[in-house]
Amino acid sequence: MTARGWRVAVGLVAVLAAWVLGPRLLRHVGFFRVREVTLVGVRYLVPDTVINALRLGPSASVFDDLDPLVERLLDLPGIAEARIVRRFPGALKVMVREEEAVALVPGVPGAPLTVVDGAGRSMPFDPSRRAPDLPVAASADTDLVSVLALVQSVDPALFASISTARADRNTVTLQLSGRRLLVRRDVSPEVIRAVQSVAHDLTARGQPFVELDGRFARQVVVRRARRAGT
Repeated sequence: MTARGWRVAVGLVAVLAAWVLGPRLLRHVGFFRVREVTLVGVRYLVPDTVINALRLGPSASVFDDLDPLVERLLDLPGIAEARIVRRFPGALKVMVREEEAVALVPGVPGAPLTVVDGAGRSMPFDPSRRAPDLPVAASADTDLVSVLALVQSVDPALFASISTARADRNTVTLQLSGRRLLVRRDVSPEVIRAVQSVAHDLTARGQPFVELDGRFARQVVVRRARRAGT
């Protein structure tokens, strides 16, 4: 090997050594201690809850392995996805996607409303911190909140107009502004679309209604307001 070849080989070894050993060595340099954590995507979770879940010690460095930190965040109820990037010399940027909340459910008398997901699980969100624009469900009944989750995914505009929801036997009642939508507990996306299509058509033609019933096969029953004396 020529002298130039040796220099190139030595240079490559030095670069590789710096790549492998550099973070391990710099991890102990105080200049790279984590002094700041920036949160992105936190809407309902309490920021301190997210930061505490990282369990950063006083000697935490931006050169520490980030995978364990991400795993700790994913173990936190309410977080669906998480990613962390380094911001030199001493900051971490934490980006999360929270689980979708679908309803507020009353707790014990005197207690604040509880935020639940589409499976009826309580989420560690603080409604008093940022009041979520969600329907109030009579309970965390699994079928009831799953219907709300389905509406949320199929027709966000319809979901946003729901004020309250309750379930009785095989029926889920969704209360809108002066109107009701009735569907079965096992309602399908097609029925949700059909009910909303009928609602749009009636509104476009200026025909008022108080209830749309989508519990029957391949039809939506329209119930209009009763006139006085009838």
